[in-house]
Amino acid sequence: RGGPFLPRGLAAMAEVKRRVAYYYRGDVGNYYYGAGHPMKPVRMKLAHHLLLSYGLYRQLEVYRPHLATAEEMKEFHSSDYIDFLSRITPENMHEFAASMSKFGIGEFSDCPVFSGLYDYCRIHAGASIDGAVRLNHGHADVAINWSGGLHHAKKSEASGFCYVNDIVLAILELLKYHPRVLYIDIDIHHGDGVE
Repeated sequence: RGGPFLPRGLAAMAEVKRRVAYYYRGDVGNYYYGAGHPMKPVRMKLAHHLLLSYGLYRQLEVYRPHLATAEEMKEFHSSDYIDFLSRITPENMHEFAASMSKFGIGEFSDCPVFSGLYDYCRIHAGASIDGAVRLNHGHADVAINWSGGLHHAKKSEASGFCYVNDIVLAILELLKYHPRVLYIDIDIHHGDGVE
C-alpha cells in the first residue's frame, strides 16, 4: 500500500531504515574567506545547530572526521599545488605571488588566501574520504558532509571558492571497491573540477 502521496515502490523504500553517517567538525565554521565573500563556512555550524535543535541527530550516526593528509589529497591534486596550500598564509602570501597566479588563488580570484586555509581543506576532504570509506565497508547507506561538495577545484588550480576537490577524492575512494560511481551534482553551476 503506497498511501496517498507515494507510489507503492517508493513507500516500501521509505520504510527501510537507512544507516546515515554524518560527518562534522565544530571548527569548520570558524574559517572566514573575508569581508564580502559569498562563501560562509559558518553556515555549516548553523546547519549543525539545526540538526541538534530539531533532534535530527538521533536519526544519524555522528562522526568527527579525520583531517585529510597531504598524501590523501595528492591522490587527485598535484604535489606542488598541495605543498603550496600547506605553506601559504595571509602573512606570507607576498612571497608566493607567482604561485598564487599559477594556482588561481589570491586577491584577483574568488579563492582568497585566508587564515587556516590548509586546515579548512583538510577538514572537508577528510570528511568526504571518511564517508566514502564507510560506504565502501558497508557501515553506512548514506554519508553526509555538509562542508564538502567543493567541485570546482582542479588538479592544480583553485576555482569557484574551491581549493581541494573532496568530491573527486571520495569518488577515487569509492572506485577502490566499485567498478563505477554515479555522480549527481545538483549545484546551479557545472562541477567542472569533477569532469
